[in-house]
Amino acid sequence: MRAKGSKLNSLNHLHDPKFFLTFMLKWTLSIPSWTICCRALNKRSSNKIIEFKGVITNDTIRYLRGKHKKYTGPCMATNPIDRCWRCKENWAENRKRLALCGLGFGRKATGGDEGDYYLVTDNSDDDVLEPKPGTLRHAVIQNKPLWIIFAKDMHIKLSKELLVQSNKTIDGRGANVHIAHGCGITLQFVHNVIIHNIHIHHIIESQGGLIRDSEDHYGYRTVGDGDGISIFGSSNIWLDHISMSECQDGLIDVIQGSTALTISNCHFTHHDHVILLGASDTYSNDQYMQVTIAFNHFGKELIQRMPRCRWGFFHVVNNDYTHWKMYAIGGSTHPTIISEGNRYIAPDDPNTKEITNRNYAPESEWKNWVWKSEGDLYMNGAFFRTSGPPSPPNLDFNEKDVIKAKPATFVRRLTRFAGALDCKENVKC
Repeated sequence: MRAKGSKLNSLNHLHDPKFFLTFMLKWTLSIPSWTICCRALNKRSSNKIIEFKGVITNDTIRYLRGKHKKYTGPCMATNPIDRCWRCKENWAENRKRLALCGLGFGRKATGGDEGDYYLVTDNSDDDVLEPKPGTLRHAVIQNKPLWIIFAKDMHIKLSKELLVQSNKTIDGRGANVHIAHGCGITLQFVHNVIIHNIHIHHIIESQGGLIRDSEDHYGYRTVGDGDGISIFGSSNIWLDHISMSECQDGLIDVIQGSTALTISNCHFTHHDHVILLGASDTYSNDQYMQVTIAFNHFGKELIQRMPRCRWGFFHVVNNDYTHWKMYAIGGSTHPTIISEGNRYIAPDDPNTKEITNRNYAPESEWKNWVWKSEGDLYMNGAFFRTSGPPSPPNLDFNEKDVIKAKPATFVRRLTRFAGALDCKENVKC
């Protein structure tokens, strides 16, 4: 294990040393100190459960719980994030331990760690201006930190996009929670949010209109694209153990200056545009974007954008790419992409063996973009077209911001339990 602040030579591939140092200064100064929640378990303000009785509904739909649904063996935590909290019988009594477990650029996300628990008891979403107490929409618009949990299995069909306030954790453990056949989740100009252990699928375009986004504000929203999760101008976000498929637009869009994100332990299937990191070649503030993509499984019937990057710095580490139909990783506007310890299994089509895809630039330009592959495993003819200087500059990183890659031969094990888990109280999860 390298000491904190050591030089990670294999990962320090920014175009210019001044770029990263400028980013760190601006990013640090742009986030008020009060947004960084205390990570010590004994400093939470409360573990009280906010419950609205008399509104538990029976309108639930049971779905398959993820790619590992057939596993019946003993509990196994196979990667460093999961080993922090999984396979403990008392996980339900100590849910907030999860806030200590983040790694990568989104590791400072603690969500509702300093707040009460909020128990969602009602799966309806009938009133977006005055949400009913006990609903998910009522929970996420509260101005205070909250750790949101679910009373039972739920299928939630959102009538409009769900606007989440800062300092929230949406924790689906202990229930089978599906956000499906309605609108998606939006994080806009917020910070410190964790979304964990839910299913998101069959998301459709939002019709817009007046929607409440906090206890004391509502406003007019334009038509939404139909993304599963849309992250706009937000920071310190962690998406973990989410199963996602079949949304109208992207599964995850991260745009407009968002930064400090980790997407981990997710399972993606049946989709075209999977993950978009930066939406505009002209929006230069995305140069400060930093995103970690770790321990995810990119599975059946995926086509492209796993992810598709612009401007920023992207660490793609220990993911399992078992399917793509066009390409896996793409980008434009000189993003820095470091691929480490991933397994890439190319499709049988001889025209789609290349992992990478560069857009809107001739080779004379993109040959200078820093795209590196280190320790990746290529199968069935897959290949990664690298670019950038042979000896890029060395820069200092905090080792917690940059996950140390395991050998690519371990990836199947590392990602074995990607997606939403079937967690039950008093049973190891």
